[in-house]
Amino acid sequence: MFTGIIETLGEVTALKKENENLHIGIRSDISQELKIDQSVAHNGVCLTVVDIRDDVYTVTAIQETLDKSSLGDLEVGDFVNLERAMVLGARLDGHMVQGHVDQTATCVGLEEKQGSWFFTFEYDPSQNNITIEKGSITVDGVSLTVVDSRKNRFSVAIIPYTYDHTRFHSYKMGSRVNLEFDVIGKYVARLLEAKN
Repeated sequence: MFTGIIETLGEVTALKKENENLHIGIRSDISQELKIDQSVAHNGVCLTVVDIRDDVYTVTAIQETLDKSSLGDLEVGDFVNLERAMVLGARLDGHMVQGHVDQTATCVGLEEKQGSWFFTFEYDPSQNNITIEKGSITVDGVSLTVVDSRKNRFSVAIIPYTYDHTRFHSYKMGSRVNLEFDVIGKYVARLLEAKN
């Protein structure tokens, strides 16, 4: 489990395809604190550390993960949002995040407003994922509050700290991001679907 509070950014140093798997090398300032078999969220995707060499560690994404997330879009030199799994008994500053991406979305709007930024994302509604006004959403692993919720799009307001310390400062129109919808909302949607 994660909280959606990003610890640091990591730089992609290597991408190696092996059959349907993608091995991703990441340089970060937390690499030497990690251990083999540890779970780390990468742009909201929970992946297992399989190798550590100095300040670079490696994780492996299987084909299903590549199909459901934007990790297959990564290039060497890109940065990813990183969060280690939460510690039981620690403060929950964001919301309960599983590290299981539901689908991707595309940035269709961005606007700076008096020191903050508003980003609008559009997603495929056919998967029956929902957002609600003032509900929680995870965008590339960042726990955020939904504003302007609609059937297939929503907006989020980003403060300067989040803008500077996550991938949000690199987003532009057309950027693809990973979404993890609020787990309670997913259960409600499934219950409603079962009743119909």
